[in-house]
Amino acid sequence: MLVKHSSSTVLRRQQFLVRTLCGSRTHLPKLIRATMSSKSEAADAESVLRTVTPSLDPKRHKGQAGKIAVIGGCREYTGAPYFAAISALKIGADLSHVFCTKDAAPVIKSYSPELIVHPVLEESYTISQFSEEEKRKVEDKVIGEVDKWMERFDCLVIGPGLGRDPFLLECVSKIMLLAKKSNVPFVVDGDGLFLVTNSIDLVKSYPLAVLTPNVNEYKRLVQKVLNCEVDEENAGDQLRSLAKQIGGVTILRKGKTDLISNGEIVSIYGSPRRCGGQGDILSGGVAVFLSWAQQLKSDPESPSESPAILGCIAASGLLRKAAALAFTKHKRSTLTSDIIECLGESLEDICPAS
Repeated sequence: MLVKHSSSTVLRRQQFLVRTLCGSRTHLPKLIRATMSSKSEAADAESVLRTVTPSLDPKRHKGQAGKIAVIGGCREYTGAPYFAAISALKIGADLSHVFCTKDAAPVIKSYSPELIVHPVLEESYTISQFSEEEKRKVEDKVIGEVDKWMERFDCLVIGPGLGRDPFLLECVSKIMLLAKKSNVPFVVDGDGLFLVTNSIDLVKSYPLAVLTPNVNEYKRLVQKVLNCEVDEENAGDQLRSLAKQIGGVTILRKGKTDLISNGEIVSIYGSPRRCGGQGDILSGGVAVFLSWAQQLKSDPESPSESPAILGCIAASGLLRKAAALAFTKHKRSTLTSDIIECLGESLEDICPAS
């Protein structure tokens, strides 16, 4: 599914012919895939989007297009988990849950009735007067509340608006271990990356984990894991080395050009407006597209790349297109909510529903 940039025009013509003859969801034939270079540097994000995005089939029932859960949201930060969760719905997931603290829940609920909000997480200040035994019971209760839902989810997003409260982070650590035990993929962003950077074993050797660091989060990861500074001149090699050292996780390094740990880049579209919250859209998008790519694995014509890689390419490309579209409409006043409203139109432009 990955191509050299110089051949993208020819490939798009090939794909147009394939879709015309076989339908928009048809996977690329082996003959066409054989012409694609696995050593290329530029990912054809639009082709990946067309491949992994499911058609709208009236025979499908609620939940088959994806059930996503966001683990995050505390007193100070309620916007980030909302952005991630609502973006998942806007892209096409059927259900989107948010597991947050009790203080954050009413606020997040007020943003949208579309989200299923679980006020189950606890912060240290709410249990400061408890004994150690009572604290363990609270922790067990938190884990139990998430555990009873875990098998229903196709992917988790861990970290948006999580904050850095010690007790809360300890509970989320246990939730990550629970997800690994259940083989549930998860995307780690925001304060989830702060947690992982200080506890690499939480994701080490887990191929269903995706990390989406920004420039500062990436710097801390490199310093912690590789014990050196970021090397921009050899960015691709260093990123691959980082992913290998952690144990085969997928890393999407966000920036002017998004760089993925298998060596691919996504640089189409984009916007000069860098309002906060776009990373939350990306994490929600990766979760949806990863879950859709997982569904393709049983198809003999499915792409050879991992669902995590496909999810990163698709989400990056769609966010960039939506951000560009929002900027044409709003210019300097573009907000994250404007970009979210452009997700559907952007995806429809690449993958028409009919």
